[in-house]
Amino acid sequence: MGYGFDLEDVVFLRSATGRDAVAELSGLALTTSTRLNDVAAARKLVGERFAAAALETAVLRRRARSKLDDCADWLFTDAALQQATASVVARHRAQRLTGRDVHDVTCSIGADLVALTEFAERCVGSDVDRVRLSMAQHNLAVAGRSAVLAEADALRPVTRGTAVVADPARRDDAGRRRWNPADLVPPLDDLLDVYAHRDLVVKCAPGLDFAAVPDTAEAEVVSLSGQVREAALWFGGLADRRVRRRASVLRPDGSAWTITDAEPDDCPVVEVRQWIVDPDGAVVRAGLVRHYAARHGLAQLDPHIAYLTGDEPPPGVRAFRVFEHARYNEKSLRAMVRKHGVGRLEILVRGLDVDPDALRRRLKPKGAQEATVVLSRVGDAAIAYLCHAERV
Repeated sequence: MGYGFDLEDVVFLRSATGRDAVAELSGLALTTSTRLNDVAAARKLVGERFAAAALETAVLRRRARSKLDDCADWLFTDAALQQATASVVARHRAQRLTGRDVHDVTCSIGADLVALTEFAERCVGSDVDRVRLSMAQHNLAVAGRSAVLAEADALRPVTRGTAVVADPARRDDAGRRRWNPADLVPPLDDLLDVYAHRDLVVKCAPGLDFAAVPDTAEAEVVSLSGQVREAALWFGGLADRRVRRRASVLRPDGSAWTITDAEPDDCPVVEVRQWIVDPDGAVVRAGLVRHYAARHGLAQLDPHIAYLTGDEPPPGVRAFRVFEHARYNEKSLRAMVRKHGVGRLEILVRGLDVDPDALRRRLKPKGAQEATVVLSRVGDAAIAYLCHAERV
């Protein structure tokens, strides 16, 4: 779970000596194989007392680059960085709070708070962890942002009239994810009770059990660059009352498109056509496959499987042009792969108990061509579709 920072560590890391030490350590390899040498270098540089804090900060900053913008001088704990929202996603959520007074009641090291200050009128951040609050103060200053910070329990309100943002802890002490809303810290039901008459948004893991979410919520699933990142539950005046489920698909540049269950979901089930489309994971997780299909004139191969088919895929997606298909068994698939001279084979599976990596090893593809095989249950049959993946 990483090094356990204390307030003395934070004071040191914010000092000129601490900043210079972390900057120097950031130039080391910082790999598992160089760990002993890196530790020795840190001890020589700052002494035994602050070596671990300085070295951990250098490691965490390197990890944070792919997740957070302009974070080269930020402070983190390992657990806080794991839970921090990617900057693109945080800004997407913060935009729905534009012009509001907002209280982030679980602000941690301030990653969401920095995004909120870009759009909200005034911001308050609070947390029960003094170390993380001190880190948040530092990170806000580095980002050139301002917010009122307070030490407070999320379940004991210290503001009135603000919209409330909450990001409950989603891992147990062993680092395992919590999927049940009752197991979040603080639990979802407790947050809803305390803020029953407030506008509220709760960040959750995308694997959340939506069956346990109140009907009054708008549940939004968000993906970034094709990877599902989070779910957000919107309540009160922050929720769109026409919508119960929303999928938002973000790109690294911040552009996005969204789809909701307020749209039509008329979608036939047909035989495979020229293309197979695998909808973005946010669409699948939000249960909006049929709505996505209706929007783009696609159909389902099977009413219970997320693969879609059509004569023209939506623009900007990676789709699969079908050039042969047949009932699936390994012998027939091996013959199909050899017939087309496929040596590099991607295997996608839905609705079947097939391990793609193990299957690829058994198929032993050899040849100069590259292809994708889509394996899917269609009705009572297992079907293999040999395709060429294209970005359209």
